[in-house]
Amino acid sequence: MAQWVDLIDPTPEELRAKLPVEIQESALQRLLSPPGDDQPRPTLQSHGDYIFGVFLVALAMPEEDRVVYQEVDVVLTYDVLLTVSKTPKGEEPYDPRRVRESCQPDDETGMMLYRLVDDIAEHYLILVDALDDEISELEDQVESTPAETTRTRLSELRHDLLRIARTLAPTRDAVHRVVDNAVELQGRREVFPHDVEIAFESAYEKLLRAVDGLALSRDLLAGVRDYLQAKIANDQNDVIKKLTVTASLLLFPTFIVGVYGQNFDHMPELHWYLGYLYSWLVIAAVTVGQLVFFRWKRWI
Repeated sequence: MAQWVDLIDPTPEELRAKLPVEIQESALQRLLSPPGDDQPRPTLQSHGDYIFGVFLVALAMPEEDRVVYQEVDVVLTYDVLLTVSKTPKGEEPYDPRRVRESCQPDDETGMMLYRLVDDIAEHYLILVDALDDEISELEDQVESTPAETTRTRLSELRHDLLRIARTLAPTRDAVHRVVDNAVELQGRREVFPHDVEIAFESAYEKLLRAVDGLALSRDLLAGVRDYLQAKIANDQNDVIKKLTVTASLLLFPTFIVGVYGQNFDHMPELHWYLGYLYSWLVIAAVTVGQLVFFRWKRWI
């Protein structure tokens, strides 16, 4: 009867006690290595009498505007599926109990691995939907949020999308190797019989949908970036327009003051009793006329 053994951050002694077979030193070191900032590349490889795999579960944290990655490594034989969950710093480890409880009593280890991979694929679909919601919310707030804040969030989302793409693509390729029958154990019995391969096709389709959704998310994010740039350009145009109107309002009064500031003897207005009031009336009339014109043109 097939058995699923789950370990969380095991010690070397605990891991060696639960390993169903002797594994390569490189695989053992990968199982024992703590999670770090350098994310491993998801993979699924055949090593003769066992199959070794590395997967990353991506979780969206909308309240904190970030994405968390949980590493889960697998060692698969005909009789045992061993999963090693690793706890990210300050986070929770991936808990496969819900998936393990969904397994049927007659499930072989290949089908158990499918249920694990299918759950990981579901997490990616949920993550892409959460990112789309975040991008839509960001787009709605472009008008009311300072441009610097929006640019910072755009940069964070772009970085998240790139990291997800670097994780999602190799996960898809690893699952596709099962569909292509490129991963098997040595022996006469298949660990991934035809019905399990068909099940893996379902998980593969989910990962394809996640990849397509991620491409759409990148397009949506590019749209928000273009919207922000257009808003910044429009704001700058409004500022320039107001400065131009202000300069135009001051241009004619400056011209009048410049003309009468020349102090020539033969300037009759300088000797008028109401010359000073006359110049102010001209300045006021021209200024009001310009204001009316600019308002009619909707420049201010």
